[in-house]
Amino acid sequence: MDISERTVLIVGGTSGIGLGLARRFVAAGSTVIVGGRNTGRVDDLETVEIDVADPDSIVRARDEVLARHPGLDVVVTMSGVMLVEDLRDPAHITQAETTIAINLLGTIRVIDAFTPHLIERGGGNLITVTSGIAFLPFPLMPTYAASKAGVHAYTESLRAQLAGTGVEVTELIPPAVATAGQEQVNPAALPLDGFLDEVIELLSENPTSNEILVKGVLMHRWAERDGTYAELVERRSRSLSTLPGR
Repeated sequence: MDISERTVLIVGGTSGIGLGLARRFVAAGSTVIVGGRNTGRVDDLETVEIDVADPDSIVRARDEVLARHPGLDVVVTMSGVMLVEDLRDPAHITQAETTIAINLLGTIRVIDAFTPHLIERGGGNLITVTSGIAFLPFPLMPTYAASKAGVHAYTESLRAQLAGTGVEVTELIPPAVATAGQEQVNPAALPLDGFLDEVIELLSENPTSNEILVKGVLMHRWAERDGTYAELVERRSRSLSTLPGR
């Protein structure tokens, strides 16, 4: 994937991995627009307000971006929330619904909004962002894992359906990365710059792999294949002791 002289929209790019990736595309010579609900926190990049839980907001953002940048040829969709849930408490459904609305339906809606444009121009790149947790659940955040597994499956189908259109579909699968305080709760979280170095190197390979897997996520992605799945899920289940009454 050529990351230079592209026109890139990163939905969910106003902080963390998304913002870091945006700046890497800019450094490579691309024009970048970042979208999110809190665009005021970004003052060095072009922004567009978008709430992926609101279908009308997505349509407005699409029309605004394409009016300004009719040559848009890369769309990255990575908006997401990670919410703790206690499945013994029926009230968890609120967190579950929010997670699905943003992580899964939000991803699908963004893809739907921009796919016709990319097909019409005869090519481009769609990049979805899942998580190592899609392949190795973290029981403290069950719907997060389910939503990301859903995005993975949807991405596979999207790639198959867009074959022959010139639109390439890539899935970025991060492990824990040291943003938004992750480094305080997870000592194994990767430094952001190191993670981005690996991602850009993998994206720039020819041909680009369908899945962008940095070294730190391989243990998650291939846990079932490697026979470590049950042990790792059990280890991750220890976090359930932090729930009230456990």
